[in-house]
Amino acid sequence: MSEPCPQCQKLPDLCVCEAVAPIENRIFVLILRHPQEQDRKLGTAKIATLQLKNSALKTGLSWPNLSKASGIKDSDPKKWGVLYLGTAKASEPLPPGILTVLSKKGNVAEEQERVLDKLEGIILLDGTWQQAKALWWRNAWMLKCRRLVLQPPNVSLYGNLRKEPRRESVSTIEAAAYTLAALENDDSLVEKILPPFKLLLKKARHG
Repeated sequence: MSEPCPQCQKLPDLCVCEAVAPIENRIFVLILRHPQEQDRKLGTAKIATLQLKNSALKTGLSWPNLSKASGIKDSDPKKWGVLYLGTAKASEPLPPGILTVLSKKGNVAEEQERVLDKLEGIILLDGTWQQAKALWWRNAWMLKCRRLVLQPPNVSLYGNLRKEPRRESVSTIEAAAYTLAALENDDSLVEKILPPFKLLLKKARHG
């Protein structure tokens, strides 16, 4: 059996390294991948961190605090957001926009713009909904972070390659792209970040 590419970790026929072009991102992106995440073929966590210079990928179930998880000393959880929808949507309709900050009780938080403007990093949970839920509950320090809900402007590019449980489900790299574009006020980031993902899907469909 062929060995995965040492850089993008895809099998040779799905290698996307030719499309990787790392970009500068101001907001740090930390991807926490559940160790039982099985979608190695079409998963995007690794290629997301290849595309983003200011990022890290950690695989595990729990970390003692944000600094240990991110590798950034003295990280302030209040200046970090974690994308987590949970088992249900907010207890009230979400306002228009890509990102919404929720309170600890699941309500739409006050001072949305002020909170979003102060974020220095975001955390993406990589895995199935159940795996993301496990990561959320095993890392109590996440409750100190700002809880964010992403409302993607488009359905996932996965299309019929992967069945998503909800319309708002997107790949990890798409979530990173949309979130960074919103936080950094730069819509062009989406097109800069997604080329390796698009190549992966092209090869998966025509391979």
